[in-house]
Amino acid sequence: MLAVRQSGKAKDIRTMSNSDTSKWRGVFPAVTTQFKEDMSVDIEATQKVIDGLINDGVHGLILMGTVGENNSLEPDEKRQILSAAKEAIAGRVPALTGVSEFTTERAQRYAQDAEKIGIDGLMVLPAMVYVPNADELDAHFRQVAASCSLPVMIYNNPASYRINIELESMKRLADVKNIVAIKESAEDTRRFTDLFNAVGDRFIIFAGLDDMAYEGLTLGAAGWISGLTNAFPKESVAIYDLVQRGELKKAVEIYRWFMPLLHLDSQPNLVQCIKLAEQVMGRGSERVRMPRMPLAGDERAEVIAMVEKARDTRPDFDAMLG
Repeated sequence: MLAVRQSGKAKDIRTMSNSDTSKWRGVFPAVTTQFKEDMSVDIEATQKVIDGLINDGVHGLILMGTVGENNSLEPDEKRQILSAAKEAIAGRVPALTGVSEFTTERAQRYAQDAEKIGIDGLMVLPAMVYVPNADELDAHFRQVAASCSLPVMIYNNPASYRINIELESMKRLADVKNIVAIKESAEDTRRFTDLFNAVGDRFIIFAGLDDMAYEGLTLGAAGWISGLTNAFPKESVAIYDLVQRGELKKAVEIYRWFMPLLHLDSQPNLVQCIKLAEQVMGRGSERVRMPRMPLAGDERAEVIAMVEKARDTRPDFDAMLG
C-alpha cells in the first residue's frame, strides 16, 4: 500500500468522494501509465507518478486517457490501475477515468466498474474505430451516462477520433443530467465561444490541447486537461493561477516559455513525447506499449534538447505568484 505524503508527514489511505463537480476546475494532467521492462503495468511507479503530481499542486487527474494508453491496456489491467490510483489519490483531488472502448456495451460495463471502484467521474470518448453519425454518437453518450450515476465529461477531439461533436449535439445532450462537462480539443479557439453561445454555462468546459490552453482559459474554460503537465506540473498550475488572478502578462510569459513543449501534445506521437519529457525530468519512464515505440534518433535527441532547455530556462514563477 502506498503511503501518501502531505506536508511531509505520512498519512493513512482514506476514502473520500470528489464527485462534486464544483471541484472540476484547474489543471488536470492526463496521467501516464507506467510499465516495467517486461512491459507489464508498473502499479507502484504509476502510483508514484500520481502522488508526485498531486504534491506539486494539480487540481485533479485524468486516468487512462490517450496519454494513459487506454487502448493498449487489457480490461483487467484497467480495473487494477483504477483501484491502485484510488488508493494513491486518497481523496485529495477529483479523479476521472477515460472511457475508450470499441462498443457502447463495453463502455457501459467499464463505467459501472469505475463507479464501484470509487472513481469520481468519467471522460467518455466516442466508440473506437467506427466513425458514427450524429444520432449514433448521441446514443453512445446517453447510454454510457445512463449506465451509472457518475458525472460525465464528453471528450471532443476531431483530429484524433475523426468526428466532431457538433454544437447541436451538445444542445441535445443538455437534457442528460449527469453529462456535466466537455473536454474541448478542436483545433480552433472559436469553439470555446461557440459553445458558450450555444449552451451557456450548462457544461463545464476544459481546454484539451496544451498549445491552446491559455486561449481556452482566457475565453472562459474552467480548466485545462494537459499532457506536458506530467513533466512540468508547477509551471502549468502557475499559468492557471495567474489567469484566475487576471495577471495575464505574467501568465503569457510562462506560456511562451512553455509553448515549444506544448506543441508536442498536438503530434500523433504525443504519448512518446510526453513520456520522454517525463523521464528527462525524473518523473517517470519513456516505455510505451506497441504499436507505439519510444522515440529514436534525431527526433528523440530534439525532444530531449527541448526539455532540457525548458528545465534550464524556466521562469521564476514563484516570484510571479508572489
